[in-house]
Amino acid sequence: MMKKALLLFLFAAAAILLMLFSFQSDMWNNPLKESTQPEEALSTEGNKVEAGEKEKAPLKENFEEEKEVVVQIEGTEEKVLMHLNKGKDCDYIIYIDEERYKMVSGEGDKPDAITTKEELPENFPEVSMTIEHVPDTAPEVLVEEFEAELKAEFPDLQEVEQVAKPVQGYQLHGIANGGQQGNDPVVHAYVISNGQSGSFVITERYFLEAAEGHGARFYAMLTEFHIVEPE
Repeated sequence: MMKKALLLFLFAAAAILLMLFSFQSDMWNNPLKESTQPEEALSTEGNKVEAGEKEKAPLKENFEEEKEVVVQIEGTEEKVLMHLNKGKDCDYIIYIDEERYKMVSGEGDKPDAITTKEELPENFPEVSMTIEHVPDTAPEVLVEEFEAELKAEFPDLQEVEQVAKPVQGYQLHGIANGGQQGNDPVVHAYVISNGQSGSFVITERYFLEAAEGHGARFYAMLTEFHIVEPE
């Protein structure tokens, strides 16, 4: 009788040990994991936003205040520190070489203008780059009107070209007097889309001898021209 009771006890103990071992093995092979469900993000104002969605950052946070831009001057690379400037209606930004140029905000219907920081002698042709927003006229229409206007001043205006750099749109180029003298005025302009139903007209003016100077620097600045939503 005692022997039978002892066998039953040993059998029960073995069963309990087997259960404990099995449970411990399961815990070891299947440890608890942290929840992979993403927490709901909160905006800076405390409003919930969907996972992965980014808030639209203010303009000053979208663009750096300063940027180093490479300028090609007569085949030589020159690194220039340029500064962020905004259009008068805050519908575009552009980086400007403020060591050499300044931006003058247009008053009324006048366009914004980038001009030399130091005034040029009176006998020098104009050196400037103007940026005008024409919100109600598409580029393909406006470029024809602008071409006719420029031909009155530059009879030898070249055929309109479509370009992708430094901006994407239509390019117009003309040199006064056939380009015989270094101080002959030059116009180099672009008509581009404003991303909606209108256009921007960007007009560079300098003189032939300055094509590798002012012309190259205007080109570099335009590589950092960006259309933005008005503030």
